[in-house]
Amino acid sequence: MRRKSDKDRASSKDRSLSKDKHAKDRPQTPLLQKQIKLGMIMESPPVLFIGSPTQSTGALISGRLQLTPLVSESIIETMIMSLECVTTTKRPVQDRCRECLTNVSDLYEWKFLTKPKVLNQLDGVQEMPFSHMIPGHLPVTTHGHIGSLDYYLHVRARTSDGQEVEFRRDLIIQRALVPGPDKHSIRIFPPTSLQLQVTLPSIVHPLGEFPVECKMTGIVSKKDDTQIRWRLRKLTWRIEEVESMISPACPKHAGKVGGQGKGVQHEQTREVGWEELKQGWKTDFTEGAVEGEFKAFVDAAMKPNCGMDSPNGLKVSHNLIIELVIAEEWSSLRKPGNPTPTGAARVLRTQFALNVTARAGMGLAWDDEMPPSYEDVPDSPPHYKNEHTTIQTYEGDDLHLDVDHLTLGS
Repeated sequence: MRRKSDKDRASSKDRSLSKDKHAKDRPQTPLLQKQIKLGMIMESPPVLFIGSPTQSTGALISGRLQLTPLVSESIIETMIMSLECVTTTKRPVQDRCRECLTNVSDLYEWKFLTKPKVLNQLDGVQEMPFSHMIPGHLPVTTHGHIGSLDYYLHVRARTSDGQEVEFRRDLIIQRALVPGPDKHSIRIFPPTSLQLQVTLPSIVHPLGEFPVECKMTGIVSKKDDTQIRWRLRKLTWRIEEVESMISPACPKHAGKVGGQGKGVQHEQTREVGWEELKQGWKTDFTEGAVEGEFKAFVDAAMKPNCGMDSPNGLKVSHNLIIELVIAEEWSSLRKPGNPTPTGAARVLRTQFALNVTARAGMGLAWDDEMPPSYEDVPDSPPHYKNEHTTIQTYEGDDLHLDVDHLTLGS
């Protein structure tokens, strides 16, 4: 991949901005008959990174670029395809400024032609194969409420008469973290002696439920011949999606944020799962503990995003927040079964980080699907004696399918 000069970057930037969906329509020019039509066929499966950004080896993409001549003969001078990363902020520094709104960067570039190519309509559709290994550290495709990140395969062709034909196909990139052991966490709530032990899975998927195990200890405090205990009345859990985005300023509006290279940070929090429980746990005042398990889930109707962190300032994270409403009771040690509410109550609140990730499917990265090496191939069957075989004709009574007594003779 060659390095691009400032002139190339500027032309790439202007070219990308001209295709921005928020850009105003340019004045209409007389339409000329297009000489070619561009298309694309993807041969590789959807792009899925296996593992974290520091561990993933990436994913392979491959496909065929299709050229369909629309006239009897056409000449293509250049044919270039770029892998673009488009970052869009929905809260730009300056409204209606395309450069503040969208940032486009080219990650890779294919040059299909080294010299002009002649296409004849009678030859039909022409195909050009392409492939590339996308590095695994790239952030995944994200469509948030204050920012988005997309990838495109952008093809540009120029014919001999100066016509420019473009084709753009979106490329969705996902990441699947490798599951690990469950996470065990302990929370302490001073000045009380209450402790909350929570067990969570290492990863969570946007679709489906996941179990959450809770155990609260220290709910009984004994004094002389009386005891003070806490009874769990209600448990509420919710999953929050925290999205943050840094809106950069273009050189024209850099003065609004204090200079070149600076921006404005925005953050938004929304609930993507919620439920209130008033039963489903077991209370044992003898052991002084309350324990239970409930199913939490990420609501797919909210269109949640997977967790990600991009160098351009877009970040998505998730937290599981648990709220416990407990009421204080007083009872005598002689009659512990007749407690008396004291009227005091507390709300215990804690949160845990969640790793929301896409499903891994088969869970195999591209480098784990290599064919076996020479040493892994088993030995071949043994050779026949004297390098040849002989066939002997059986002469005897009819077997009537009774072949158990037959043996191989010398």
